[in-house]
Amino acid sequence: MSRPRPRHLCTLAAAVVLAVSAPATAASAADAAALREVLFVGNNWDGTADVIKSSGDLAKIGRINVIPDKDARMAEINADPIKWIYFMAIRNSVGEGHDQFVDDMYSTPDGKSVVVSRPSFVDVVSIDLATGSINWRFPVSGYRADHMAVSPDGTRVAVSASTANTVHVLNINTGKQLGSFATGDKPHENIFTKDGKYIYNMAIGDVNTDTDAPWLDWTKGDRHITVVDATTYKQVKIIDMRDKLDAIGLTDYSDAVRPAVFSPDESKLYFQVSFFNGFFEYDVATDRITRTKTLPKNPATSDDRTTMVNDSRHHGISMSPDGSKLCVAGTMDDYATVVNRTTLQEGPLVPASKPYWATVSGDGKSCVVSESGADQVTAIDFATGQKTVSVAVGDHPQRVRLGHVAADWTSPAS
Repeated sequence: MSRPRPRHLCTLAAAVVLAVSAPATAASAADAAALREVLFVGNNWDGTADVIKSSGDLAKIGRINVIPDKDARMAEINADPIKWIYFMAIRNSVGEGHDQFVDDMYSTPDGKSVVVSRPSFVDVVSIDLATGSINWRFPVSGYRADHMAVSPDGTRVAVSASTANTVHVLNINTGKQLGSFATGDKPHENIFTKDGKYIYNMAIGDVNTDTDAPWLDWTKGDRHITVVDATTYKQVKIIDMRDKLDAIGLTDYSDAVRPAVFSPDESKLYFQVSFFNGFFEYDVATDRITRTKTLPKNPATSDDRTTMVNDSRHHGISMSPDGSKLCVAGTMDDYATVVNRTTLQEGPLVPASKPYWATVSGDGKSCVVSESGADQVTAIDFATGQKTVSVAVGDHPQRVRLGHVAADWTSPAS
């Protein structure tokens, strides 16, 4: 890890489990029985998504091409000078010389389609899992699509339009916009509360600049959490971590909230911030940071902030279903680790190459991290903190999401 790291726009949040809504009818019960739970792994530079088993050995089931319309999109970009400039800017700076073709993805409740945000193509598309064709396409505002979140009932998807300071909320089946709301600078992670009533959006500011010294932090933009009513999309409150960090003496720490995850009762929010090798515990009721956890540094990792991938030293956090353990991706420090939520004591540091996301396996027994530097995903047992398996995937895996496909699904023909 001693080599300088190219900077790229973090296309990385908290893991959200897709649930299949099952009304008490014989037909819906049959539909549910015909589905298979899987993990979708978005290979950002490939423009593919690997479909793997959701638990156990994580064996590969198939692969989806998420850019079947690449020629048409490139023709549009090449015909528009402004679009071309933004496309090339993503490739040559934040993309480390690569295009960013898949950021986030969720399957529909019926397991027939997967909805994908595509940063370089500035859109969200729904792809038919049987045929590989596009059902619908929604161009987002501005010039880049980013993280998404799906509502607990699986009917709505929220996507960050990172250069437009906007979140769009779409009908997952039709792609029609249901509403939108304004955010801080560079909206990133989105989280629906488990009752579906609220959406939390984390704006991370200008993380792809080199003005990384603490005294220049003000140049990074307006960074805060926006909480909106998930029915009206009206703002409910703003949470600014700047004053909360200052209150505990951490005036030199960034307030750019990166991936985050709620406790099961949603009384606590655990979140990472730019440049920090660790995470914070935030109490929702009292509106204050209650605990800070600093995790070990890798001696081979430079403390030079300009070498940190998109300002994120650690990026990726998830929680075991019972709320007893956290799993942290130590991105720049090349490890992942399970942390006891009560004591905040970390377990073994499991070596991992630029781990970029952390989610939970379908059976809830493991943390699954994407190793973007090794083109694989790795499972770590929550009980022991030890690695159980690694599985090869495509080029530069980032987001990993639980979802569903038909029980007899196979990859569509290319």
